[in-house]
Amino acid sequence: MNMLTSMPETMSSIEIADVVNSNHADVRRSIERLAERGVVTLPPTAEVSNPRSGPKMISVYMVGERESYIVAAQLSPEFTARLVDYWQEHKNSSPALPNFADPVAAARAWADEREARVLAEMTKAQIGSRREATAMNKASQETKKARKLEMELDRSRQYASIKRMSMLHHGQEFNWRFLKQTATEMDIPSIEIFDANYGTVKAYHADVWREAYALEIPAANPPE
Repeated sequence: MNMLTSMPETMSSIEIADVVNSNHADVRRSIERLAERGVVTLPPTAEVSNPRSGPKMISVYMVGERESYIVAAQLSPEFTARLVDYWQEHKNSSPALPNFADPVAAARAWADEREARVLAEMTKAQIGSRREATAMNKASQETKKARKLEMELDRSRQYASIKRMSMLHHGQEFNWRFLKQTATEMDIPSIEIFDANYGTVKAYHADVWREAYALEIPAANPPE
């Protein structure tokens, strides 16, 4: 008794382009490059009606499920999940049975389905891992920025320019040469800080101010 048989299901390269939101020409090139590298076998072509602008009929590649995942991963990994959904919906809407009278065909059909299912699960897991890794990396970068800002703020509390100290101490005048000499003798170099009038100015450490003028830098400094 003859059982219902079916050819391996395929989707066209233009369908892949629609699912992963890519240009059809890019999809074709990706398929051809993967075939040149031996990653996939170059699929057969077919003439189909063109759903887009241009010629009425176009040449497309007819790609199997496994190969379609590989192509999508090369083009738009973030849309690979859509391809998984496409195949699931396609299988549910058009089920096909292998020839169970042929043990080899039946075993091959089971293996193909199992392989496709495992690949789909791995693809979804990889997408989730990439998203999680991206989110963790972003959070790490934000944490580093916050720590750097905190370190800069801590350092700014330890240094003060002549202009700032003059403002904090009622217009008192300070000799920059004396401050520079004191900083050199104490081996505590000055730093460059932003100044609205001069671009940058020298700022001296609290220990230098304490040694040179017996003055402290207040904990909360007003902006210059």
